[in-house]
Amino acid sequence: MKLKKSLLFTLVLLVIAVLIHFYSDNPNRVENQYSTAFYPSFSSFLRYLFGWLPFSLGDILYGTIILWLVWEVLKKIKTVAKRKWLFISNQNENANYGNTIARNKMHPHYLLIRLHKIFRTILVIYILFNLFWGINYNRTGIADQLGLKLDKYSEQDLNLINSLLIAKVNASKTVLINQQMAYPSNKELFNKVKDAYNNVEKVYPFLKYKPVSLKSSVWSWFGNYIGFTGYYNPFTGEAQVNTLVPKFIQPFTSCHEVAHQLGYAKEMEANFVGYLSATASADTLLHYSTYLDLFMYSNQNLFETDSVSAKKYRKQLIPAVVDDIIEWRLFNKKHSSLAEPVFRWIYGIYLKQNQQPQGVLSYDEVTGFIIAYYKKFGKI
Repeated sequence: MKLKKSLLFTLVLLVIAVLIHFYSDNPNRVENQYSTAFYPSFSSFLRYLFGWLPFSLGDILYGTIILWLVWEVLKKIKTVAKRKWLFISNQNENANYGNTIARNKMHPHYLLIRLHKIFRTILVIYILFNLFWGINYNRTGIADQLGLKLDKYSEQDLNLINSLLIAKVNASKTVLINQQMAYPSNKELFNKVKDAYNNVEKVYPFLKYKPVSLKSSVWSWFGNYIGFTGYYNPFTGEAQVNTLVPKFIQPFTSCHEVAHQLGYAKEMEANFVGYLSATASADTLLHYSTYLDLFMYSNQNLFETDSVSAKKYRKQLIPAVVDDIIEWRLFNKKHSSLAEPVFRWIYGIYLKQNQQPQGVLSYDEVTGFIIAYYKKFGKI
């Protein structure tokens, strides 16, 4: 009876997972029913629930899961070692009994039960992930909301956007130098990001960000070695920022992670929404961080078609900006590890499975959004 109930529960989970998959096939339905109707209220609820905590509950959750997995692996290793010892010794009744247990654990019926539990766990994670946030990967998104035409851009478009961004980068860095502005504390930075979203909400009400749940990552030190600067936890609604990376990177990363909180799941969309919020701010540091990041993306895109022009624009960067780029490269070099390419490969697969065929290069596609935005509004 117990087995039948367990199988029935798994069947129900499987049906729910299939229904979610088919529901997500229609971007307009997702946009109108989930992303702009259900999700904003639900995500706000999560932020009200956990945002007030001075630490990231999601980070504690992830850490607990990792420790549990390590513990389980160690237990398995111990079991295998004990089984081998029992098989060799076989000197008394207890050893024989232990051997019987060991053999039973290798029985096909036992293995099927274990596989069934693993499959059911995967289904639960899939369902919760999608209901809490993941369905947003299938929405029509910010381009549709702003009426942007994301046509294939030309080399001429890339040259134009590089020239516009280089001017923005140099100008904003010059202001920071002249005003001798010190980098803000984590709390001050997160307040600046909150103010930026308050400003952009006046232009685009659908970018309303309240309440705030933006926090320093407990795992920042680990992120340095696998290459992440921030991430969103869909199960707790918290956005985490790696606050150990160079300070000039953190403002745009923070704006990017808030965009994820607001339901813009795809990386290029989160980059673009981060850009909209940062440029709505009066804070020059947010401008510089954002324009520098966007320039690096657009310059890389140009480099793939015209390396000479791309290098020409790079040479136009003022020395202080070049120093920041060098600092970023040295930081990455200092924290390079064998784990980073593995993590990037796994993350790339994850992105490809979630409507981003370019994998980790999906971040670069924000260039197309910036070009389309400039063509429609005549500004960046």
